[in-house]
Amino acid sequence: MKLSARVEYGVRAMSVLALHDRSGPLSLREIARSEQISFQFLEQIFLDLRRAGLVGSVRGAKGGYYLALPPGEINVGDIVRALEGPITPVDCLAGHQGREARCHRSEACRTRHVWEKLRDRINEVLDGVYLDELIGPAEGRLMVRAGNH
Repeated sequence: MKLSARVEYGVRAMSVLALHDRSGPLSLREIARSEQISFQFLEQIFLDLRRAGLVGSVRGAKGGYYLALPPGEINVGDIVRALEGPITPVDCLAGHQGREARCHRSEACRTRHVWEKLRDRINEVLDGVYLDELIGPAEGRLMVRAGNH
């Protein structure tokens, strides 16, 4: 399983916003330049991040993007789901209209529990890492927060 470039670049761009959280809006050109990401690709990514309520924007000469929530309230899972949708390692686990999808083999499937466990662990890890941890002191980075297990 491999995450898309959209996710990788989205998380990197959001960490830049988190790093400059108290400095005001940042232009996409600044973010693109600092992370060596295509400006056009970043524009597409930020449309989805904005729709998900993770970033806000300001127009004008001093405009740009900013985090819609404090860095300690946005986790990597939020970003992944905003850019890719629900995290499902196999199609039979993909939700359909708010419910679990049921394939014709779901009752007899001997492997479904493995895919459910994988999905749950992936979500647990991504939901346990917050933007403030990506930019904080090295000794506190990437620790799963208590209560998110």
